[in-house]
Amino acid sequence: MVKMSVDPVKVKELQICTSSNGEKRESWEETGKLQEDRLGITAKPKEPKPENAVTIAVSTRVLFRTEREQKVFEQHGVEEYLRYQIEHENEPFAPGPAFPFVKALEAVNARLRELYPQSEELFDIVLVTYNHAHVGIRLINTINHHNLFIERFCMTGGSSPIGYLKAWQTNLYLSADAEKVREALAEGIAAATMFMPEKRTEVSESQLRVAFDGDAVLFSDESERIFKAHGLDKFFEHERENEDTLLDHGPLKGFLEALGKLQKKFYAKGQRLNCPIRTFLVTARSAASSGIRALKTLRAWGLEIDEALFLAGAPKGPMLEKIRPHIYFDDQMFHVEGAAEMGTVAAHVPYGIAQKHNVRQNSGVGK
Repeated sequence: MVKMSVDPVKVKELQICTSSNGEKRESWEETGKLQEDRLGITAKPKEPKPENAVTIAVSTRVLFRTEREQKVFEQHGVEEYLRYQIEHENEPFAPGPAFPFVKALEAVNARLRELYPQSEELFDIVLVTYNHAHVGIRLINTINHHNLFIERFCMTGGSSPIGYLKAWQTNLYLSADAEKVREALAEGIAAATMFMPEKRTEVSESQLRVAFDGDAVLFSDESERIFKAHGLDKFFEHERENEDTLLDHGPLKGFLEALGKLQKKFYAKGQRLNCPIRTFLVTARSAASSGIRALKTLRAWGLEIDEALFLAGAPKGPMLEKIRPHIYFDDQMFHVEGAAEMGTVAAHVPYGIAQKHNVRQNSGVGK
């Protein structure tokens, strides 16, 4: 692991003016500025309020590579794990599968602040970890080493973070723990289990690119249930008969809405063609046979998708390799694994009828 030297923080001497009777005269605002200057964060923007922001909660195990530390925990227990973390707290973690995604979120925020300096409609990143607070020093050192702007931490000391996610009004939760992802989905929080791809594909540093499957991700699993129970011909018949009936929403519809809301802020400034957010629908549906219902549903919801790929059952991996998204969401492990083999960072959404198959074939998902 790469060593990182941490020099002692040089603290400026504070010059506090006093009145003739010895009382301090600095205002709260002046004190705040002095404290910011002392900590060296005067250049950093203020965090938005949770009710105004698009809150993205990421776990330590997907933002950073922590396989070695996880092995220490599994083999030697929590006390040895904590000792190991403290001994190595000046060694930064390497980037994990969510790292490029988070960097892209920060790039979008930088553009939004240029156009709307006073707006709090931004991405707000919360680091969520089961770790004890002692590990916080290493996490802070790592975040500063990688020049990330993450000020909100949630270190639960082994407790479930789900209640905190609701308090943060989380729009998306990304974790390596499939069970916690299922808990979040059960509470109505958009969530997915992230995996490290077998090879890393270079992705844009200036444009956030997010790809979604359709059924059981953006939409409900209604149509997929028809396909699983009655086959492809019945599925096509069902979609033709119901093409003017909107599909119900799936677990990640709200996240697409949040992305669309931020996209419209760029459109309002004449930057549709230079928007730093781009969304993709990558579905196994056929365009002519079953695509119209999906598109009508998105239009009725008031949601725009920048690119729609109807693959009619063809493998998704090669298309995703060309799209180069920062993250791709799918409810079926078959597609997640196929995407990861081609270098795409894919995330599994354990929702809907397909999970009966996924559980049988992938009982160790995310562990």
